[in-house]
Amino acid sequence: MLTSLALIFLCGLLLGSLFQKLKLPNLIGMLITGIVLGPYVLNVLDDSILFISADLRQLALIIILTRAGLSMDLKDLKKIGRPALLMSLVPACFEMLGTILIAPKMFNIPVLDAAILASVVASASPAVITPRMLKLMETGYGTDKNIPQLILAGDTADDITNIVVFTSLIGLAGGNKISVIKFAVIPLSAVLGVAIGVLTGFLLTVLFKKIHMCDSVKIILLLSTAFLFITLDEFLNNFFPFSGLLPIMSAGVIILNNIPVTAERISTKFSKLWVGAEILLFVLVGANMDISYAVSAIVKTIVLLVAVLIMRAFGILLCLIKTDLNFKERIFCTFTGIPKATVQAAIGAIPLSMGLPNGDIILAVAVLSVLFTAPLGAIIIDNTYKKLLTKTE
Repeated sequence: MLTSLALIFLCGLLLGSLFQKLKLPNLIGMLITGIVLGPYVLNVLDDSILFISADLRQLALIIILTRAGLSMDLKDLKKIGRPALLMSLVPACFEMLGTILIAPKMFNIPVLDAAILASVVASASPAVITPRMLKLMETGYGTDKNIPQLILAGDTADDITNIVVFTSLIGLAGGNKISVIKFAVIPLSAVLGVAIGVLTGFLLTVLFKKIHMCDSVKIILLLSTAFLFITLDEFLNNFFPFSGLLPIMSAGVIILNNIPVTAERISTKFSKLWVGAEILLFVLVGANMDISYAVSAIVKTIVLLVAVLIMRAFGILLCLIKTDLNFKERIFCTFTGIPKATVQAAIGAIPLSMGLPNGDIILAVAVLSVLFTAPLGAIIIDNTYKKLLTKTE
């Protein structure tokens, strides 16, 4: 196992750095590392690593969701207002609708599996978008109309929305019959998840204020609480769909908005944890993908992605109606919906690990969506922002 971990980290870092020098997302190199080292190519990874792969990917997902919650300031959402709220819901809904309409015929899968695939694919990537929007904020491009802030706020909330939908749909996919009642409880799942997260966030806030402890202990408490949420998720899903991921995010948001200085310090430490977790996540996702099936599905996947990204672009443009953004700025906003990576890697392999019949299809499309859209989106954003946005001195 130790040799496999060494190969994962060293090769992941090496290929990731190589792609960064090519001005492409480093996660592409990590995915390729997993594909090459995995059982479908060189097969050099120990079986024990692959056996606990799902748990390691879930740990990485918990880290990034906690980090996202600790960075999501409700004041920013209120400041941007209606467009931020719409951007967190509408583009993803348009893209998911497109996938649900197209995927069943294209991949010969049931509607429920197409809906799960839609919730996996529909998220834009924080790993690609966040550093680029921060760069725009630092250099002053689009800041006169809060465009980077709008994209960041919408992107973060968009990921939450898709993860909630995904976990709720996964709760329906255990071989039970689909009914209107089961879909009707999905909003209940979201409300319950938020409520538990908000309560937990307030309790942790009081604990952090009353009892002095170092930030490392606070991180252990947050991670342990997140693990319990996942356990609660597994238990409650025997009765109705419940998202154990949503409370993790919600708790982080409450902590940030009550003790922002503490939240910022903890978020910095989670960012450091993410360095290693990111490598594990993307390499192990690549290792779990059947490369032979992925190759055969490339054309279908690209056709699907082009179609649903056009749908997403319409959704983004709809959100920007009655804003002060001009035509060029609105077009730029549609470009930020192209790249996919983090969420697809985090949840794309879950259906396969659960033994769902079409889990291999969902994973293959998830990985191919990253390989196709992450570099494409990064290149387009990097080469258009100076032409489409106004720079504020």
